This record gives sequence, C-alpha cells and structure tokens, in this order.
Amino acid sequence: MNPYLVVNPTSGGGRTGKTFPEMRKAIERALGSCDVGETTRAGHAVELAQAAAEKGHELVVAVGGDGTFSDVVDGVLRAKRRGTEVALIGQGTGGDFRKTLELEHRLDGYLAAISSGKTRSLDVGRFRYQTRAGETRERHFVNILSCGLGGLVDQYVAGASRMLGGTAAYFGASVRGLLAVQKGRLRCELSLAGKDETHVLHTYVLAICNGRFFGAGMHVAPMADPSDGVFEVIALESTSKLAFALTSGRIYSAKHLATATHLRCDKIRVTLENADAGPFLLDVDGEPLGALPVDVELVRSAITLRG
Repeated sequence: MNPYLVVNPTSGGGRTGKTFPEMRKAIERALGSCDVGETTRAGHAVELAQAAAEKGHELVVAVGGDGTFSDVVDGVLRAKRRGTEVALIGQGTGGDFRKTLELEHRLDGYLAAISSGKTRSLDVGRFRYQTRAGETRERHFVNILSCGLGGLVDQYVAGASRMLGGTAAYFGASVRGLLAVQKGRLRCELSLAGKDETHVLHTYVLAICNGRFFGAGMHVAPMADPSDGVFEVIALESTSKLAFALTSGRIYSAKHLATATHLRCDKIRVTLENADAGPFLLDVDGEPLGALPVDVELVRSAITLRG
C-alpha cells in the first residue's frame, strides 16, 4: 500500500514532532513501510499531499490536527491523478473533525480504523475567498468554515500557549476575540437543490458546517452529517456582546440552537454589508484564511476516507 504520511511536527503544541519517531514505528507495524513528509510552513501539507497523490500513492495520511487534515484533503483534490484515499491520525489541539467521524483518539484506535480497510465517502466544501492582500483564491474544507469571531480566535490561538491544553487556549482566545469583534450585517444568498433564498443576518459569528464541532469541542451543528449533501448554517445572534458572552457557553451542549438561526444549503454567498465591522475574518477548519466575501459550494462525495 505504501502510504504517505503528511506530518505536522508543530501540532499538539509541538508534541507531534517530539514523539513521531516512536509513533512511526507503531504506524509501520500496522500499515507497512511508509513515505514521510514533514511540514515546514503554512500550506506545505497541501503541496505534500498533492505531490504524493500525483506520484501514485493510494493513501495519504494526515498526522496532525484539523488544519493538517484539511490541507491534505485540499492537496489530494488538487492532484491531477484521482483515486487517492485519505486518513487521519489526530494529533492536534482541537480534534474537532475526528469527533464528527467518531474516531477513537488513541494511536492504536486510528491505526485499527485505517487497517480495517473500511472506507466512507465525505462531502467537502469548495470556496472562493479574498486574501488579506485582496487576491481571490479557491480551496476546499472538510469541517466548518466560519466568519467573524472565529477568524479572530484563530489569530489569537496561533499565538497562545498550549501548555494548558486546547480547550483553555480556545477559551482565552475567545474572550479576547469577543472584546474585539463587531456585529456583522451579513447578506447570505443560499441555494438548496436549486431553490434560492436570501437572508440578512446580524451576528458575531456565522458557521457553514459540514461537521459538527469547532473551537475545541463547541457542538455548533449537532445535526450536521458530512455525507448527506447539505451544509448546516448556524448564526449566533445576540442583542449585545454581554448577552452573547452570557449565552455562548451553551454551544458546548448544543443548547444555543434555541436562539440561533439555522439554515440549510448546498451553495451560499456571504457578503458583509456594514464595513465598520470588517474585516470579517474567516476560520477554515481551525485556521485563519482571508476575509469576506466568500462563495461556498458543497461537493458531494468528493473524497474517500479510510477508516
């Protein structure tokens, strides 16, 4: 099978880089000899995964967090050669997408899932967005694309200490983000199975969900299924930052849905109507990536997951 491992040594607060030599022994006992590429910069996992798929590797395994897995999926989908499967050995701070996939968070659990030979098709999101430099780019995501507070939180998490763990890092960054974020007036043009509708939402954060969790365990879209051909769109709306702060903790138990706006689509365009709230930053599978406007479409059964 000769899997290709895309390893992010900085994931898990740098623990992956320290433990990978021993981890590799266990991986190769389960999967056989593997080729390895270690990431050295942002976006490097995309390049490594694309090259591995184009060289004929049948399986590319992300050894890292949600961002690494997202990059691996994007790289495989960019490849000119089709048919490469992906897998995950979760090593990141948040571990949100593996919760949706219901993968046991143990190395032997990941390896058992991959070795089983079982596969499942996953939908992905394909989106066009504006970089901070004003350039238009396109890529894929597998879990959740959000805008507003999430983008700020990503920036703060990137510079935070992970010594207390992912949940603490995200909580501290969320408090900082809430102090800085402004409420956006978002124009959402949606389509589902060819039926169009438009909504204007006043919110601090809008999440376009293929998976169920983000922000290290926030259960934002418990109804989401990454194989059903539909995005669940959740807007967290409050009258003030104080009201938002007092109620946002309910997102961990999904009780926020009682007051959230919930829409469904397979295509969506989101634009910011009040420039004073900008830039309304994007959070894409736990990584900061550009700002509004954004155009998103669901690609049905775009990738095959091993495990």
